[in-house]
Order: sequence, then structure tokens, then C-alpha cells
Amino acid sequence: MRLNSLKPAAGSKKDRHRVGRGGGSGWGKTAGRGHKGQKARSGGFHKLGFEGGQMPLHRRLPKRGFKSLTRGDVAEVRLGELETMQATDIDLAALKSEGIVSHQALAAKVILSGKLSRKIVLKEVKATKGARSMIEAAGGKVEFTEKKIEEKPKRDKKAEEKPADEAAKA
Repeated sequence: MRLNSLKPAAGSKKDRHRVGRGGGSGWGKTAGRGHKGQKARSGGFHKLGFEGGQMPLHRRLPKRGFKSLTRGDVAEVRLGELETMQATDIDLAALKSEGIVSHQALAAKVILSGKLSRKIVLKEVKATKGARSMIEAAGGKVEFTEKKIEEKPKRDKKAEEKPADEAAKA
């Protein structure tokens, strides 16, 4: 076998439909668009869900529920899962490497579920009050510094416009 003798399997490659190229092709005359109507015309387009002016289904049905776009950012970790880990100093990277937390998670929070009998140190991982007390009862500790998000300073449009007006007068 040589590279120049390789060919695709029989029947795996088909020619594309060349529409509107005569009756012999089977796709001539109306070119698969049928007879008349909006979809038969050039530019005969309507948006997705359009029902000819009738109130579309997605607007007739009531709105229900909400799915947060950030729902996967903070992962929940049970105390029982921390018990099975080998590391004693536990941070987000350690949780990701053990496969307890998704690699896409931006943060983690330990919840009170299961038992903890060994001493661990949580670093930059949040914990609920119950989980924190159980960790401290086992001789461990939780080291978490709250990161403050700085707000952007608000611009005063009137203060910005005054110097420009004074420059124009002079």
C-alpha cells in the first residue's frame, strides 16, 4: 500500500446536489423549492419561530424558571469527599487534581455533609458555618481571605462638560 494508491471507501463520497441545473438532474425547474409561496421566492425569508403573523408559540407560553449563567462557577464539596483526599492542605487546585471539582470551576464551597475525622487545612476555599465548625473540631482550620471587588469610579458628566464650555468662550 502506498499513499498515492489510497482511496475512500466505495459509496462514502457523494457528489453534492447541483440545484437548478436542468430537469435531467432531478433538481431542475423549481430547484426543490416547490411551487409559489414565500419560500419559493428569492429573499423569501422569515425569522425563526415566525408563524405568519400569528402570535408565535414561544410568546404564547408562559415564562417559567431561570437558569443562571454562572451556576457552574462555584462548586459544592462535601466533607465526606475531603475525608477521602490524600492532601492535608486543600485548595482549589488540589480539589481539581483529585477530580472532586470540575476543571471549569472558579471557586469551591465546603458544605456539611458526611463526616470528617482527620486534620485538614482549607486554603482559599469557602465553607459553611457547620462545615467550618466540624473542620475546627477535627483539629483543622479554614484560611479564607475575602477578596473585595473594587467598584469603578462614577463619572460626573456635568463636571466634564464645564471645562470644554469655558475653553470655547475664551
